[in-house]
Amino acid sequence: MAEPPVGDPSDPRSSGGAPARRPLTFARLSGLDRSGPAPPATQKGSPLRPWTIPNLIGFARLALIPVFLVAAFSSADGSGALPATLFAVVGWGDYADGIAARVTGQYSRLGALMDPVIDRLLIVSGVVVCWYFQLLPRWALAVLAGRELLMLALGEYALRRGVELRINWPGRLAVAPVMGSFFFAMAGLRDVGRVMLYVGLGLALLASVLYVLSGMRMLRSNNGPESQAQP
Repeated sequence: MAEPPVGDPSDPRSSGGAPARRPLTFARLSGLDRSGPAPPATQKGSPLRPWTIPNLIGFARLALIPVFLVAAFSSADGSGALPATLFAVVGWGDYADGIAARVTGQYSRLGALMDPVIDRLLIVSGVVVCWYFQLLPRWALAVLAGRELLMLALGEYALRRGVELRINWPGRLAVAPVMGSFFFAMAGLRDVGRVMLYVGLGLALLASVLYVLSGMRMLRSNNGPESQAQP
């Protein structure tokens, strides 16, 4: 799921460059092991390096989002095999570019910035479709959309202040149920989608609280007592 737009600088899914390689265990390949320093190529000030295999996957994901929207709104009720499949392809593409980056060692600043933006666009697209066709409870979709807008604003503010927020575990765990809720709703399993949305929303809200607390600590650490006077 989309997290702060500055991305996760420690996430090797963010493509380009060639930092020192660590043993590619199953835990690292799958993204379960995110220990160690952030790849230098993903950090602030590094070249964007757009033409990498993981970034090409990201570009394809971005291009498929409007295709998904056209397919969904061309259907009778927003559900069906085509929109559900397109949504799943874009969603799972996030893991595909992560595996590609870890295997090739192609990390980049553009990947670190682009991945969370694509995830957020996909979530907003899912919210729009499920809201319009009433596939999921609108109040929960409204809370989720508000959370995404809040994280966008907070992420941009943190970026301007030189703070880079790392994706926390509640945020990582929220991805599957939130994305799954849209998929199952569009696949005709609305009850399953509803339960997954509630679970994902709870995790996402917890993640947001932790981001705010972490960002405040980093601002105080970076700026000292002067940060107390900042809005």
